[in-house]
Amino acid sequence: MKPGRKKYNDDVKEDEDRLSDLPDCVILHILSFLDTIDAVQTCILSKRWNNLWKYLPTLILSSSNKFVSRILSLRNASTPLRALHFQRHGTMYPRLLQRMIKYAVSHHVQELSINLSSDIQHFPTCLFSCHTLTSLKLVINHPTLYAGTLFPSSLNLPALATLFLESFTFPVDDDGHTEPFSAFSSLNSLIIRGCKVLDEQNLWILSATLANLTLDTGWAYNYGKIELSTPSLCTFVFVCIGGFPALKLHGIESNLSSVKHVKIDVSIASRSIDVDISLVLLNWLVELANIKSLTINHNALEVLSKVPDLLKVEFHSLCSLKSLRVKTRTPSCIPNGTFDFLLQNSPSTKVEIIDPFRAIST
Repeated sequence: MKPGRKKYNDDVKEDEDRLSDLPDCVILHILSFLDTIDAVQTCILSKRWNNLWKYLPTLILSSSNKFVSRILSLRNASTPLRALHFQRHGTMYPRLLQRMIKYAVSHHVQELSINLSSDIQHFPTCLFSCHTLTSLKLVINHPTLYAGTLFPSSLNLPALATLFLESFTFPVDDDGHTEPFSAFSSLNSLIIRGCKVLDEQNLWILSATLANLTLDTGWAYNYGKIELSTPSLCTFVFVCIGGFPALKLHGIESNLSSVKHVKIDVSIASRSIDVDISLVLLNWLVELANIKSLTINHNALEVLSKVPDLLKVEFHSLCSLKSLRVKTRTPSCIPNGTFDFLLQNSPSTKVEIIDPFRAIST
């Protein structure tokens, strides 16, 4: 034994390769957590490892165009692809992107994540008719294309349960609204970040199965109104940086009565807060009448505090509220009267003041 090396078990030989004794399926599962370029480098370990990477069920790609092309060419053609995660901030050849997506679809991919900088306007149509896809994340950073990538109107993704979209533009129909998600019969979680609707028209989110919705407007809050027909919706998260959009949140038929957990996180300069914006937030709280937990940041409370005579407003919502969490670094900056207003119909609600370093319960 070399000096300094600790002998943990006298029965285990020092040169015993315990990793290579594992079944291929276990080794491949372990390698699936590595970037594919690192997984490929294990081929030098021994003859057994020489071609093992070619059977990886998951590909994590962030390397050069040439490397990605070689991986697609050399990977075992008969092995299904469970997941493909691709991220690239440099130049991405459009043909290679199309090839990669077609490869994933033809190998029955279940989870697909693409994050790249590109002015791509359309994805291959096969992506939106993949019957095995359960999770899809598309993040497109456009260097010059302000309009964003156009989201297709023809969709056939029957197994899709999780969808994350960033920097897409939704087309509108002749009635001036769009229903981009109504075709997803299994959708459970939806995250929309920095997306737009053409001509600032209404965004309709229609889904009988949607349980979790996150709307992150980024800098592109150009919806006229957001209308929800989501009878199964349980959690709603709203994030906005740089302002607070004067948009209406309206429930169709269900009246948002199914929503139980809400998080509102906004960033807006105090000088930009006016009465119209504050009334928008008030109307949201009226619509979200039956929630059990509310997480809200101090900036959103500042918006709410600008409602004229806030404590005199007739307010019958939040009767079922059990938890109120306020995110702030300076509790003293919480506007006076906002707690009293929110808790007037549920005075026994547990309140937490949350900052980056500690949580104070009251």
